[in-house]
Amino acid sequence: MSSGVILEMRDDGVATVTLNRPEVRNAFDEHLIAELTGLFQQLDQDGQVRVVVLAGNGKSFSAGADLNWMRRTAAYSKQENIKDALRLASMMRAVDKLSKPTVARVHGAAFGGGVGLIACCDIAIAAESAVFSFSEVRLGLLPAAIGPYALAAIGARNARRYFLSSERFCAEEAKRIGLVHEVVAAEELDA
Repeated sequence: MSSGVILEMRDDGVATVTLNRPEVRNAFDEHLIAELTGLFQQLDQDGQVRVVVLAGNGKSFSAGADLNWMRRTAAYSKQENIKDALRLASMMRAVDKLSKPTVARVHGAAFGGGVGLIACCDIAIAAESAVFSFSEVRLGLLPAAIGPYALAAIGARNARRYFLSSERFCAEEAKRIGLVHEVVAAEELDA
């Protein structure tokens, strides 16, 4: 099985963490959650790392939770679901609490938990064509594990609107509400 995350280390201390499940738009499952959590904990302890860039491989930054994983969790017991939710919360916390600056490099779609990852980063740069949504509500779910981070980024008023509507919004709107800091042409994302 191939890795769900690619780590590239540059000599200048920049570590790029790339979500690598393009066949499912970098949606995360229990394996990617464990891998990403462990990697961020490792980067936190690495004295050579000065900054971490979080990116997505393929057409999307991250579609959030993998629907196949969500289907599997439907058969979990209450205790198993709690443990699973805590693992997701731990992943978000590992990104949010990293002792080095984090930069989200956003292109394509960022939905659900993908938006949560962006909200956990210190700086977020989005391509003009990026699109965002708190899509969980379409499945009858609240954005619980990502909620505190998204709320801190976009504020209560915007959270009420987007958490309840699950409407898609563009990169300029994401900037206006505070989810991203800069919007650039796709070819300028790495500049």
